[in-house]
Amino acid sequence: MQGLTEFLPVSSSAHLIVLPRILGWDSQLINSSTFVVMLHMGTLAALLVYFWRDVVVLVRAFIAFLRERSFGSDPDRKLSLVLVLTVIPAAVLGVILEGPIEDFFYDAVIAIPFVLVVGAFVLWLAERLGSRTRDLRQADLGDAVGIGIAQMFALFPGISRSGITIAAGLFRGLTREAAARFAFLMGIPIIAGAGLWKARHIVTGEAGDVNLAVLAAGMIAAGVSGWLAIRFMLTYLRDHSLGIFIAYRLIAAAVFLLLLAVNT
Repeated sequence: MQGLTEFLPVSSSAHLIVLPRILGWDSQLINSSTFVVMLHMGTLAALLVYFWRDVVVLVRAFIAFLRERSFGSDPDRKLSLVLVLTVIPAAVLGVILEGPIEDFFYDAVIAIPFVLVVGAFVLWLAERLGSRTRDLRQADLGDAVGIGIAQMFALFPGISRSGITIAAGLFRGLTREAAARFAFLMGIPIIAGAGLWKARHIVTGEAGDVNLAVLAAGMIAAGVSGWLAIRFMLTYLRDHSLGIFIAYRLIAAAVFLLLLAVNT
């Protein structure tokens, strides 16, 4: 569930909050910070395995930019800086508001289906208004600002980090595949940072005793399914719209709302 919904624009946080509630998964381990950290590490591993060549190129380009303080004629230097800048708004706001927002939606879980609908509308609007004429190497500082600000809204369960960043990329004129690739690449530092931030509960001992075999199983499942989701998205969006995900979000919102009402 984490691996698939992290990279498909359907909101992993919405599924990870709502489905355990509906299915009665009240395990202390599943709802622990330790388990969440390991799932994040699984999806981070999926990103690093799939994009390792891109990561090596971009890291080298960013180091060259810092050393020479110039983009030169290398588009990878500009792209590496753009990716770094997109991370800042969400990282700052995440440290401040992630806890209160999570606590609110865990208590007011009935609000999540409505946020799923809002996210569906944003994707539909991006499909309607996006020109889809620019590739990834044409990303600029305007993209960094626009997509970086958009990513802040991913803190709300139901919006979807990949969904809101892909939508922002489309609004900025990127092709669907370029917007998805951009979203996944910028997800590497965000997911790594989120995992490390949540890992503080493990370091401080707040997580309590853990079952390492269960944690490993969760991490592997998230990693494998995440890699498959990344591959599917980049292939699918070359020739298809986001319509299937918009429809899924609307159906999921209706189903979640019904089941939550029945289980309340």
